[in-house]
Amino acid sequence: MPVIKVEHLSKSFGTHEVLKDIDFSLEKSEVICIIGSSGSGKSTLLRCMNLLETPSSGTVYFENEKIGGSQKKINELRARVGMVFQSFNLFSNMTVLENCMSGSVKVLKKSKAEARVTAIRNLKKVGMAPYINALPSQLSGGQKQRVAIARALSMNPEVLLFDEPTSALDPEIVGEVLAVIKQLAKDGLTMVIVTHEMAFARDVSTRTIFMDQGVIAESAAPEILFAKPENPRTREFLSRFMAG
Repeated sequence: MPVIKVEHLSKSFGTHEVLKDIDFSLEKSEVICIIGSSGSGKSTLLRCMNLLETPSSGTVYFENEKIGGSQKKINELRARVGMVFQSFNLFSNMTVLENCMSGSVKVLKKSKAEARVTAIRNLKKVGMAPYINALPSQLSGGQKQRVAIARALSMNPEVLLFDEPTSALDPEIVGEVLAVIKQLAKDGLTMVIVTHEMAFARDVSTRTIFMDQGVIAESAAPEILFAKPENPRTREFLSRFMAG
């Protein structure tokens, strides 16, 4: 049974159709990387999976249950499908530890003591335990993103969505964030990652999806998609990337 399933999903902004009749499914412990040019619909598809964007038509299922309806239902879904954004979205007036505890206490209704234990465990996992009392303004971009990952993990999600997690980072610190995500993949976490880091997508994904002009143009195991893509658009995109 897929963890997330999308059927006939379309999304328009005004007259511009960004997603066109998409079918997609994600199995437990899969790591799917979505690649493609800017404007191909990658981030919009990701944001439709936890209803940060409302689809114009089509259906999203989480563990075979159609999602949508009341805000309460949507909030319950978002507790189980975590998201890490390119811009970190940390609370600037909270310490690293408080950032990682807030969701557990407010949404999952855990005690502060339990939330603290969970937060510290996840901050250790991303190498940020020494910084628990720091404010986000005292951290580098890579450190902020690692805290954002720990915060998402502290909600104990069944799926984690990453929207270009390294695009706001300086090139020399991209590696520290990618290393954390690689470790999560080894741990068996189910993930969907929108990325423009091709070598990372090839190494970490169990399946790679190439999106082009609002459709899934190709979907295959990375060793096939990167070595012998079938779609001419995929070939053209990868040749540009490999050349650049």
